[in-house]
Amino acid sequence: MKKTTEKGFIAIRYYSGFSDAHDTYNAISGASDGNIYYILSSTRHDTGGQFYRYKPEEDKTEFIADLSDILGEKEARYIAQGKSHVEFYEHKGKLFFATHVGYYEMIDGSEQLPKHAPEGYKLYPGGHFLYYDLKTGEIKSLAVAPHGEGILTMTIDKERERLYGITWPKGRLIDYDIKRGTLKDLGPVNEQGEGGIIGKDYRVLCRSMFVDPRDGKLYYSTAEGDIFSFSPEDNAPRKVENIDLRLDYFGSYDHAGAGSMAYNWRKICWYEKEQVAYGIHGNSGYLFRFDTRNKKIELIDRIVSEPSKRCGMFDQFSYGYLGFTINNDTICYLTGAPIYKNGQRVKGVDKISMGAAKGLEYLHLITYHLPDNKYKDHGPIFYEDGSFPTYVNSIAIDNHNNVYTLARFIHDGKEIEDLIKIPFAITDTSRALPIIADPKDVERDVATNATTKTGIV
Repeated sequence: MKKTTEKGFIAIRYYSGFSDAHDTYNAISGASDGNIYYILSSTRHDTGGQFYRYKPEEDKTEFIADLSDILGEKEARYIAQGKSHVEFYEHKGKLFFATHVGYYEMIDGSEQLPKHAPEGYKLYPGGHFLYYDLKTGEIKSLAVAPHGEGILTMTIDKERERLYGITWPKGRLIDYDIKRGTLKDLGPVNEQGEGGIIGKDYRVLCRSMFVDPRDGKLYYSTAEGDIFSFSPEDNAPRKVENIDLRLDYFGSYDHAGAGSMAYNWRKICWYEKEQVAYGIHGNSGYLFRFDTRNKKIELIDRIVSEPSKRCGMFDQFSYGYLGFTINNDTICYLTGAPIYKNGQRVKGVDKISMGAAKGLEYLHLITYHLPDNKYKDHGPIFYEDGSFPTYVNSIAIDNHNNVYTLARFIHDGKEIEDLIKIPFAITDTSRALPIIADPKDVERDVATNATTKTGIV
């Protein structure tokens, strides 16, 4: 293989102890105790998502709980709480998060909420809003999503102490009042969500919401590119008028189709210093600023990798990437880069009807410094054996500027998804190790990494 002097990173792989770990989305965050908390997904009906803590100072992982077991549902033999699809939100010494279903039933050619439980088991009871107490280790359920649905999307309003969620598959907006302990079902956010018929009332659901802390308004997007807001004083969400995400730069989408996020934003974060939100449109990789007061969307830059910019292509992961966060004043983004073999880009399929991966890409770390609008591609991320992380849709950063995510790799001859660390990635790139070679066998890696079927993204 051709040698290269391109700078990049060597990621450290950790095996947490869960040999059935499947693709995880969002469910990793740093906490005020200096530790990294994460959940590894399970697709088994009898095994819940596995909750872990990584201690950077000791360089070790620790098992915390099986989600179904700790909630009392494993013994009751319910279909497992196989996932968490959300970040951890720290408030008053507790990490608030939500659970989601990881075991699906194939119905009309797509993965759906099971209608028939395996023998001896009960149907999925619904996802939980819950918390983990950082001091005592207590895990407590606060509320269960209605209609036996999982919780796909979540955010918190810390000032007013409310949790918001979007359920899966039908996509109902739920509002939990922490002080009063009450849950409201506010109805569907967009047609029948991902429980609808593709081409008719199917709508891909928003994976990221935020609250404007000044007035407590919640914001989310829809497949059509509309933006909705909700306040606790409202009876129902309201469409934000005179603004939308149907922008030519984002591309053209069938909002009733599957295989992409359509006009939804992929990830969005509130930036307190400017009193605006910054978001990423997944497929195109465009960074935008959303001014809620002035009802204005402004495109900032395309923050995909440099190789993606040069070839002019969208991401092969057609939903886009969830590894997007604001660390102090810097956006940190884990995104893809095209793979080349014999001078030709390795192309994936043109269209997919389920999942999101059209083909494999290398993983790059991008930073964008907001005060001076400075973009930087820090280069590719590989493992020490020349293979590379895939199916990356999460990000966390510790107090020493190490970047963490959950990625696929081979452990004891089996492909799993688990914790990886990218050392000193944000502030001290001079310490990044040089990549001495491209992956040893791209065709082997593509064949190996493409075999595992993806779930809900």
